[in-house]
Amino acid sequence: MNKAIITVVGHDTVGIIARVCTYLSDSHVNVLDISQTIIDGFFNMMMIVDYTNSTVDFSELNSHLEALGEEIGVNVHCQREEIFTKMHRI
Repeated sequence: MNKAIITVVGHDTVGIIARVCTYLSDSHVNVLDISQTIIDGFFNMMMIVDYTNSTVDFSELNSHLEALGEEIGVNVHCQREEIFTKMHRI
């Protein structure tokens, strides 16, 4: 399984989750876990996804998610799970 951590942060607006999840679904990326909160008007979401069957490679997935974030006015960041885990062990 190829897992990645996706974080989405920005001002809350209608459709953030729908837009991100639609892109992931269209790219055959499976959402394994999702958590989201809204604090004082700021949206924060963290997702764990499996991109094993993705129709795009990881770098393309990452750049498309960043572009989608710019389009909807949020910051989207995607990291491979092993990198995320190693960074947080230090």
